[in-house]
Amino acid sequence: MSNTSCRSFLHYVFDYETPRTLLIPHVGVGLVFRLSQLLVVLYVVGYVCVVQKAYQDTDSVISSVTTKVKGFAFTNTSDTEPRFWDVADYVIPSQGENSFFVLTNMVVTPRQTQSRCSELPNPSTSCVDDCDCVEGLSDPRGNGVQTGLCENYSTTVRTCEVVSWCPLELDTKLPEAALLAAAENFTVLIKNSITYPKFDVHRRNILPRINSSYLKTCTFNRSTDPHCPIFRLRDIVSEAGEEFQEMAVKGGVLGIIIDWSCDLDWWAGKCFPKYSFRRLDSKHPVNNVALGYNFRFAKYYKSPDGEESRTLIKAYGIRFDVIVFGIAGKFGIVPTIVNLGAALSFLSLVPVVSDWFMLTCLRKRNTYSKQKVTYLSEDDS
Repeated sequence: MSNTSCRSFLHYVFDYETPRTLLIPHVGVGLVFRLSQLLVVLYVVGYVCVVQKAYQDTDSVISSVTTKVKGFAFTNTSDTEPRFWDVADYVIPSQGENSFFVLTNMVVTPRQTQSRCSELPNPSTSCVDDCDCVEGLSDPRGNGVQTGLCENYSTTVRTCEVVSWCPLELDTKLPEAALLAAAENFTVLIKNSITYPKFDVHRRNILPRINSSYLKTCTFNRSTDPHCPIFRLRDIVSEAGEEFQEMAVKGGVLGIIIDWSCDLDWWAGKCFPKYSFRRLDSKHPVNNVALGYNFRFAKYYKSPDGEESRTLIKAYGIRFDVIVFGIAGKFGIVPTIVNLGAALSFLSLVPVVSDWFMLTCLRKRNTYSKQKVTYLSEDDS
């Protein structure tokens, strides 16, 4: 390697460059420089400090929820016997984890016993003779285990016989109007306790100023009683943008959302729950297959002679999920220094922006460019 090449290599590796300061008497460049500084300061003060509250240390909420539904109804339709309904009848199960279900409609199949009966007609169960039925076949989408016999389902239709709970359920006869239409006036008391362990903060949605007499008379209203923990079911569904009687026919899932986002600094030390409501299950206008929410349960009986029977109920209704979330913030010196320093580092970009404007947009950009860059002469190299 020649001496010239060696010196060039050493200059490339070990030379130190220092920025050269130029005073540019140009209003446009000065305006760009100050405007860039102003934008950085507004970002730091307005967005980082005010919006993001980067000066705060944060913690996530830990929550527990219990619910208690109240209300009663009386039904007397042509399809069912007159009946009085209370909480034990329409809240299933009586205790749920952050959720509760209210029965609004149903299909009842009474007096079922374990016996043999003809399967419900469909392409896989229809038959002409016994050869079309397979003894012991159990179709998960069917209602029982085939006996191998082909029996009359009606005067015109024959189906394979099954061992099952008979008579079989006909769930296609769903009442067009909700059986428990009065459920819209039922109320639910939601008791929610939360804690922010990092800050040792504990809160309840039953605020300290709420007494027992107030709880007996209040109902949640966004305008007049925004902190009342008692909600009418019709109001919950309405706040979610739905109509109760329409939704009650086939059921659905609604979310009761409690937001516990809190600012724990002394100048803004308010921490109250904020309620919102939203339908969680799909309600697509085109893809409307298997809409709603339902499940089956049975009530079992035994006659004096030991025969077991049951009443099968396909229950339609609204499941209410209580969803609690929140983040609390409180001033902390460490996040303040870290985030403020990171935000102010954007000030180092201001000279870069100004230089770009000066070397690109001004008429004397070539002169300024020569003054900004120092060239090494061949003798020095």
